[in-house]
Amino acid sequence: MAGGNNETDHLALLEFKAKITHDPFGVMTSWNHNIHFCRWKGVTCGCRHQRVIMLDLRSLKLIGSISPHVGNLSFLRNLSIGNYNFHNEIPPEIGHLHRLKSLELENNTLSGKIPSNLSSCTNLKGLYFSHNFLTGEIPATLGALSKLSFFAIRNNNLTGSIPPFLGNLSLLEKFSVNFNNLGGSIPKSFGQLTKLKMFDVSSNRLSGTILPLIFNLSSLEIIDVGFNYQIQGHLPSDIGITLPNIRFFSTAYNQFTGAIPVSISNATNLDTLQLNDNKLRGKVPSLEKLNRILFLVITNTSLGNGGENDLCFLCSLTNATNLSILNVNSNNFGGELPKCIGNFSTILYSLLLDNNKIFGEIPIEIGNLISLESLETWMNKLSGNIPSKIGKLQKLQYLDLYHNNFSGNIPSSFGNLTIVTNLYLEENNLQGSIPLSLSKCRNLVEFFLNNNNLNGV
Repeated sequence: MAGGNNETDHLALLEFKAKITHDPFGVMTSWNHNIHFCRWKGVTCGCRHQRVIMLDLRSLKLIGSISPHVGNLSFLRNLSIGNYNFHNEIPPEIGHLHRLKSLELENNTLSGKIPSNLSSCTNLKGLYFSHNFLTGEIPATLGALSKLSFFAIRNNNLTGSIPPFLGNLSLLEKFSVNFNNLGGSIPKSFGQLTKLKMFDVSSNRLSGTILPLIFNLSSLEIIDVGFNYQIQGHLPSDIGITLPNIRFFSTAYNQFTGAIPVSISNATNLDTLQLNDNKLRGKVPSLEKLNRILFLVITNTSLGNGGENDLCFLCSLTNATNLSILNVNSNNFGGELPKCIGNFSTILYSLLLDNNKIFGEIPIEIGNLISLESLETWMNKLSGNIPSKIGKLQKLQYLDLYHNNFSGNIPSSFGNLTIVTNLYLEENNLQGSIPLSLSKCRNLVEFFLNNNNLNGV
């Protein structure tokens, strides 16, 4: 029944209903012979022909499988049955729906392969299969969907490589295949997708390099290639100029080398920059134009040279009024902590400086960071007294000053840290007695003081 009629739609819907095994909200009770099927819950018909053009059963906690008879709804434009527990395979009969524009099957337990004949749905603009248990390869035939704008198949068990033919999807805006088992390299054909805004291939097994053509796609707002572990290369020197719209940029957990380009500060729309766990070297440039940055993570690289000016870039972040996470731990940064850290955003809640070569004292201005929940400076060469101003940080839950050269007494103001759960002061040169005020820290789970010069009871 290529064209079909109203009765074709009616019978197809009844067959769909027959595959539903659990209906806690009684959605299917309206699907009966006493009510015209165009008035059934989740069904929308066109005014002219009274044919089904939309089937929207999202978030209704239905359990069952997708009837192959759905392929007889020949006028269907939108099929949305996500957000619960449809299982078994995607019926290839969906490939018969030549008017289909949006196919939303995300957040189910669908298994099996993606039908290759979906390429016959030539009007498709959105393909949403995320959060299922789909296996096999991404069909290269999907590259024939010339109107496709949204391609989201993240969180599945897909294998194989990314088909180069997908680079023919000239209208593609969002490409998200993260959290799969895809291997191979990123196809160079993706460098011609001039409308691409999101490119997320993180958490796969991709290798090779990212070609400069992709870094030249000025439309990109999100680039995430993190957690592939084997992607190599360096960041282009003009990256902040060629990506003027970039908001989220992550190369975390890969094999990138070289320096952070000075031009990165020109990417003024950046709110997330994650360069951690790579092989980057050299000096961190000024980031003074990144006023919108929320999350800056450059941990576990080889940045810095152990010298006095390594931390100058920190002062360039004082205009980032929404900075919430600043993690620069496990690098080779030397020098003293600048007083300008007291001018950081007052909503900063994570400051990780541990495992570097930082020396000198912690500036008393640290007490201005009233939203801090986690402060870690362990495994450095910090000295002097621990600032009593830390006691002003009443949201602090995790404080780790382990293995430095701090001296003097444990500040009695630490008693104000009433929600702190983890307090690590071991392997320093602290003296005097343990302040009685710490008895107010009733949420403490771990408290380490060993290897100091403490006395008393």
